[in-house]
Amino acid sequence: MILLPPALPLYPYQRRWVNDDSRFKIAMFARQCGKTFTSTLELALDCVRAEATGQRRRWVILSRGERQAREAMNEGVKLHLAALSAGFQAYDYDWEPGIKALEVELPGGSKITALPANPDTARGFSANVLLDEFAFHQDSRAIWKALFPVISKPGLKLRVISTPNGKGNKFYDLMTGQDDGWSRHVTDIYHAVADGLPRNIEELRRGAGDDDLWAQEFELKWLDEASSWLDFELITSCEHPSAGLAEHYQGGPCYVGVDIASRNDLFVIWVFELVGDVLWTREIIERKRIAFAEQDALLDDVMRRYRVLRVCMDQTGMGEKPVEDAKRRHGELRVEGVLFTGPNKLTLATRGKEAFQDRRLRIPEGNNALRADLHKLKKVTSATGAPRFVADSDSAGHADRTWAAFLGIHASGTEAPPPAGATVESTDDNLRPESMGERPSSSIFGRGRQNALQRRFGGR
Repeated sequence: MILLPPALPLYPYQRRWVNDDSRFKIAMFARQCGKTFTSTLELALDCVRAEATGQRRRWVILSRGERQAREAMNEGVKLHLAALSAGFQAYDYDWEPGIKALEVELPGGSKITALPANPDTARGFSANVLLDEFAFHQDSRAIWKALFPVISKPGLKLRVISTPNGKGNKFYDLMTGQDDGWSRHVTDIYHAVADGLPRNIEELRRGAGDDDLWAQEFELKWLDEASSWLDFELITSCEHPSAGLAEHYQGGPCYVGVDIASRNDLFVIWVFELVGDVLWTREIIERKRIAFAEQDALLDDVMRRYRVLRVCMDQTGMGEKPVEDAKRRHGELRVEGVLFTGPNKLTLATRGKEAFQDRRLRIPEGNNALRADLHKLKKVTSATGAPRFVADSDSAGHADRTWAAFLGIHASGTEAPPPAGATVESTDDNLRPESMGERPSSSIFGRGRQNALQRRFGGR
């Protein structure tokens, strides 16, 4: 039983989790239902109780990244310790180069440390462990292999919490196991509201605007990732809090993808800056039902504000004239039109997926509309056996952001695209990871094309 008051009153599903003293326990909570807040309360209580009896406790929180580790510490651990009137010192230090550890220490020597998760940090301690949002950890299986032997010492506890993220990760394996000694908790949005959480379910459902997002994030469904071209784990592995912010532009070479649209679909401009060998998203411009003149003006503004070496634009159908006009304004060397034929879309999608798999790009973090857009693209096989790509059209578009991103990635590729209308030969190389090669940033174009662009725009 909880002997001391938490920072805030707990709902029944939170009390059930905190009061479960099983050595191994795991839980799925719907988004924004307080899973990290609840789990860090257990850590704080365990340390305070141990100190009251002259003992020490050691807990480590492994989060998806440094930002999430800081949130767990500041909005969970410290808040609870303060509510429990427990004295503590808080500090941070370099766990190893490039990895910051956040720590609180109680007067009797009990400690709680929060770290970004990777196989090395999972291996480097002997303590009780909380894996926070484990389904979204990069290399979750490698982290698990490094971690589990560490907590094999008798008496050490392991807590695992997350929302689902498809079936291709260790969290899914753990959550769906049976007769293995794990205590399992499931709290979807309906259970949470029934237990008193003040949420308007129908309002949230309408606001989500995406059936897959609602099913996974709130109803805790295991979505079948087999046909999704980019699964959620792959998408979130390339997210970064600094991506998508134009003020972070460093003046480097940029590559732009433009998905032309009118009426119901989105017009999208995606701007990448090449930093080292990584494409950083600097800006994503989205508009709906705007005139072609305004689309032209938005592209012209991007060309003025960034040092754009190359633009790839959707030339299909209504895109013919915008591409022709853009070439006239900005030059044949900088603007390429790409027809969305079946083979060309396969090439764009394959190169785009390779960039995600190789972690050669950074996209905005926590943008659910963007995640849903990237996830909705599916590869299907036609009656003739030829692969094709489909995406359900909804109020958020027709995977328009995804195709703009793929066009921008294609603009940065080693080879120039074929002339509009030409067939692009492609093999489904993404299915054979061993065939993926590095694309040196020094050979973005063929040498002659690259040198011409650098001579013309290098001094901007």
